[in-house]
Order: sequence, then structure tokens, then C-alpha cells
Amino acid sequence: MDLLKTLFPLSFRLKDVTALVIAIIIYVVADVIVGVIVGLLWWIPIVGLLLSAVASLIGLYTLIGIVLAILDFFGVLKQA
Repeated sequence: MDLLKTLFPLSFRLKDVTALVIAIIIYVVADVIVGVIVGLLWWIPIVGLLLSAVASLIGLYTLIGIVLAILDFFGVLKQA
């Protein structure tokens, strides 16, 4: 659990519904910004391929962060 808290610090600071919504919005906005950057630079052969790989990893990170935030908010995760 400590590793998850260090990798996803935003997901474990939630006290109320407003904080949960703000955390989800931050994750979504970060993913959209990376998607726009990849969309603008996809035509450069090597850079586009590398940015697509990075964007996939960031998309996975944001998805996991959102899921952890929701699970922590509802108390499903066991705190150590």
C-alpha cells in the first residue's frame, strides 16, 4: 500500500466528494493534454511512435489513479 501511495499521491488525499471530483478532473485533463500533444506530433516518424507509447503509459496511469481514488474514497482499500 505504501508503494501505491507514493506512485499515486493524488488518489489518497480525498476527504469529501469535491476532492474526489477534482482529482478525477486533474487525471482526465492530464490525459487529454498528452493526447493533444501526441495528436499534434504524430506525423513525425520516430517522435510520434515514442510519444504514442508514452501516451499509452500515461493513459494507463491516469486510469489506475482514477480507480484508486474511487476505491479509496468508498473505503474499499485497506489502509496499512
